[in-house]
Amino acid sequence: MTNVALLGYCFAIYAAAGVGVAIAFVSAGASRVLPQPMGFTLGARLLLIPGAAALWPYVLARWLKARKSLR
Repeated sequence: MTNVALLGYCFAIYAAAGVGVAIAFVSAGASRVLPQPMGFTLGARLLLIPGAAALWPYVLARWLKARKSLR
């Protein structure tokens, strides 16, 4: 396997994980991360998906931190 193919596989895995986390975050966790919970419209949720997918490690860490602080 070449380095380019390995890099492509790594990118595909990162992107797949990002899409999964983004969809879960936008559907269930976006309103819980904010200090004062609020509702999001469908348009706002659609706008959050690309950013949440690209920055999924940060989004996941922040989501888990907010979840622990609620307990």
